[in-house]
Amino acid sequence: MKRILSGMRPTGKLHIGHYVGALENWIELQKKYESYHLIADYHVLTTTLDSSNIYENTLEMVMDWLAAGIEPETTPMFRQSQIKEHSELFLIFSMLITKARLERNPTLKEQVRDLNIDNIIFGHLGYPILQSADILLYKGELVPVGEDQVPHVEITREIARKFNNQYGIVFPESEPLLTKFSRLPGLDGQAKMSKSLGNTILMSDNKEELTAKIRKAVTDPQKVRRNDPGHPEVCTIFTYHKKFNADEASEIETNCKSGALGCVDCKLKCATKIDEFLSPMREKRIIYENDKQKVVEILHEGEKIANKVAKATMDEVRQVMKLG
Repeated sequence: MKRILSGMRPTGKLHIGHYVGALENWIELQKKYESYHLIADYHVLTTTLDSSNIYENTLEMVMDWLAAGIEPETTPMFRQSQIKEHSELFLIFSMLITKARLERNPTLKEQVRDLNIDNIIFGHLGYPILQSADILLYKGELVPVGEDQVPHVEITREIARKFNNQYGIVFPESEPLLTKFSRLPGLDGQAKMSKSLGNTILMSDNKEELTAKIRKAVTDPQKVRRNDPGHPEVCTIFTYHKKFNADEASEIETNCKSGALGCVDCKLKCATKIDEFLSPMREKRIIYENDKQKVVEILHEGEKIANKVAKATMDEVRQVMKLG
């Protein structure tokens, strides 16, 4: 069975965009591959030095992973910071790539633009190297990514190739496992959900919370009154219907276009369907909220497994590098 590694920065409670964009895919992949899931807490520091909330945010995120269906019995979940070999391999890999190569990374350019960063710190410039260490420490053969993340996998492949050519074959040249990651627009009509924009529905929101959010969501600006013909192709709520209410989406599209369905009723129907979808996850999450020690134990068990694999890999690295 081939091995994959996936991960997220711990940003606290996850929203439904995280589920559609990543978790849904992870849950399917864990049935087909040996999956390792990384809490990338060191990566948080590449864009902020505030580490005060990382631990609590980690627990909140992992509770959402578990509620969504990640299975700890077969899928180790672990914190990057608790496996010291990540840092060690990152240091070695940083000797195998030039500053110019890192500066050509298109994803870095996008982050600098989106976050309005004036001066790039070394850790941010070098975060693809740390990602490479994350993947190759576990000899990840496949990396589930969307097309926009393929440049990161290519850097990982280049580093693996250079190391193997210089010292001896240790690492696989990881292949991107191209996946169509869906993207949900934010409640405000922005292209994606983002907690920094305040336009999200959290996976843990109760019915009252998500209904209140849906009521305020941006819809077709040309549909002012109930009987006005609508344009569902530009409506955020219709996008949600297609994901969470697929059986009725065609009927909703027809009635929206004809003016038979008003936005208020459409939003309430959407809120009901999203609530029905999230309800089992919320119930499962409450169990972990009431027993956070269980979440800590799951992490510790995952870290035992990750430590064993990471140590074996670094033993190989030291051996081929003649480091003793």
